Amino acid sequence: MDTIFLEQVKVQTKLGVPEWERMVEQTIILDIEIGYDLSKAGTSDSIKDTIDYGAVVARIRETLRQNSFQLVEALAEHICQLILSEFKALNVKINVAKPAILPGLKALGVTIERAI
Repeated sequence: MDTIFLEQVKVQTKLGVPEWERMVEQTIILDIEIGYDLSKAGTSDSIKDTIDYGAVVARIRETLRQNSFQLVEALAEHICQLILSEFKALNVKINVAKPAILPGLKALGVTIERAI
């Protein structure tokens, strides 16, 4: 299994359990690993034989602008399902971090992994 990885992707979204927290966009940080067979792209040197990571990031930013979530778990699941269905990934592992949300806490978040 080959992996495309995107580290420290900063995105804006509305996220939080209290309604007031979802009224203002906040920055979250994503680390994403996308399982895909890269052997054809390795020999063809063609973007059509791989997943366009720029398109993945643009699509994530778009969907997070359009949706709000109460839980980081729901946000992570949404992104995994989007990558699996729209980009035909074999599997996805995502780490969603909500930085500095509580005093004395660097970040909180979840890591989930999903496969087709």
